[in-house]
Amino acid sequence: MLALFFRHKIFMFVILSLLFCSILCQILLGVIYRRLIRETENMSATKNKSLQQLKLKFTSCRQLHETIPNVPVFVDKFLNQICLGKIPVTFFRHLSGQLTLLSVLVAGIGACIGIIQEESFLTIAPFYLVSFLGLYLYFAATSLIDLPDKINMLRTNLVDYLENHLANRLEQTRLDMRMVGMEDSAQKPKNTASGSDKPVSEDPGAEKDPFFEKNAEHKKSSPAFTPSEAEELEVLLREFLA
Repeated sequence: MLALFFRHKIFMFVILSLLFCSILCQILLGVIYRRLIRETENMSATKNKSLQQLKLKFTSCRQLHETIPNVPVFVDKFLNQICLGKIPVTFFRHLSGQLTLLSVLVAGIGACIGIIQEESFLTIAPFYLVSFLGLYLYFAATSLIDLPDKINMLRTNLVDYLENHLANRLEQTRLDMRMVGMEDSAQKPKNTASGSDKPVSEDPGAEKDPFFEKNAEHKKSSPAFTPSEAEELEVLLREFLA
């Protein structure tokens, strides 16, 4: 049986290499998302650059706008922009499926060449066997790694942290800043009022001016009416009241 596999060494090597790279891409994606999920369990002390950039971007958006109504959309955009180096993670997801299809295509080409060369069914059977076995391994690895479930778990953790932890912290910080600003504004009027309550007459220069002292003594000493004017006013009042 092994002799039949080694009869088409080049085709078998290409098919197995493509299947191995396809499954390796799935494993790589599972490791990346698993690490991100672990980091989201302690977002306040995370050292992941992507998650730190997410926190910084969310904080900047909250400073520009009072609220962000579509936090799940904000998180989905972040998930689509996750990169391994400079290559987006979504590229490896699509590459894995394309490599599997390409392995099946190569197996089909090998089988067609064998049929054209009038080879027996036993010499062509390894192509079909490798194709079915490769597809089984690919879908088995995909179901075990379960990338959609890991992506949903990561999205849930990020949305929960941004909405229920970071947003409340930013709101509390904003309230604290407003309270500090109100206290500062309340202290300023008190300081200005305490400095402006002094009457103008208490100016020491005005009290020592002899001109003002003479006018004040004249106002205190001079009566409002002369004696003759007071008598005339008294007579008029009597006539008016009689």
